[in-house]
Amino acid sequence: MEHVILVRYGEIALKGLNRNFFIDLLAKNIRNTLRCVESAKVKKIQGRIIVFLDETDLDLAMSRVQKVFGIVSISDAVIIASDMKVIEENAIKRIRETEGLKTFKITAKRGDKTFPMKSPDLCAHLGEVILNAVEGIKVDIHNPELNLWVEVREETYMYHEFIPCNGGLPVGCSGKGALLLSGGIDSPVAGYMMAKRGVEVIGVYFHSFPFTSDRAKQKVVDLAKIMSQYCGKIKLFVVPFTEVQTKIVEMCPEKQTTIIIRRYMMRIAETIANNEGAKCLITGESLGQVASQTMEGLGATNAVAELPVFRPLIGFDKSEIVKIAQTIGTFETSILPYEDCCTIFVPKHPETRPKVAEMKRSEEVIAEMMIGMMATAVENCEIVKL
Repeated sequence: MEHVILVRYGEIALKGLNRNFFIDLLAKNIRNTLRCVESAKVKKIQGRIIVFLDETDLDLAMSRVQKVFGIVSISDAVIIASDMKVIEENAIKRIRETEGLKTFKITAKRGDKTFPMKSPDLCAHLGEVILNAVEGIKVDIHNPELNLWVEVREETYMYHEFIPCNGGLPVGCSGKGALLLSGGIDSPVAGYMMAKRGVEVIGVYFHSFPFTSDRAKQKVVDLAKIMSQYCGKIKLFVVPFTEVQTKIVEMCPEKQTTIIIRRYMMRIAETIANNEGAKCLITGESLGQVASQTMEGLGATNAVAELPVFRPLIGFDKSEIVKIAQTIGTFETSILPYEDCCTIFVPKHPETRPKVAEMKRSEEVIAEMMIGMMATAVENCEIVKL
């Protein structure tokens, strides 16, 4: 008898001729997240992925595998021989080991069609064996205290618990995207949502030292580290943005500075995205949440980007975003009181209905000098690998 983690995937099982690509990528991502678990070995079987490991590593491995996108549920299972006597003995043992158990149910699945007993017959047989062997216990098929699953394949897997996971697609199957990552609540959630759809995420953080402190930068690094538990490896670009931002504030109309700053962020992020082979930009913007996130404001920032801009939170309320942030563990870090560049130099009366033509006219006075400044900012990026 050996403990394993039984991994179930959902959506990728429907991918037709490309199914093996998705399954192989999922297995690779599981291996990557278990690099810290030396005993872990990952194997593909029909319809499942199995993680073999020492029982002492089980809790750590379960907590890490549970966060891998593409998995719908996992179970702590024991693997035994597909021999009827062995199955009977282990089913009785599992029931006896469950303290105070009064009702049970057997759910059997016969994946190996050479096994002599069909699934319904195996359920009935094991139920009878247990009733004869264990006193004071009853079958309850509707609301049992313990539902013992028996999956008969080349070997048999026995378990009683389904641990739900995040579903989605394996990270990397949908290409790469550049996430404009701030220290706020929204952008880490946006990165999480896109990773759930199979996007490999790189981060772009705009750092305006000394207006934003090194503690603000570390906060973003910490957020990216938390995200990496779900998104896999993340390459974070820390962009020195002080010169660009102060020049915009100095030379452009005050009410337009928020939008113009955002437009130059998009330009720089797109340059980094192109350099890294990313095919989209990702932001944490939600329609109407702040003054710059009106339809006109979003349109004005989109106008400078050639890559598609994905906003997975566009229709979310703040409370919904906060709930996801709390679930994935980024919320407490996001609310630490260290300002990022988006919260400094905010005009008293920001433009809420910007027109692209007006933005272009306002940018003419800085356009030529910005070419060199943006190139310098990209060239001097600090890269943090998580």
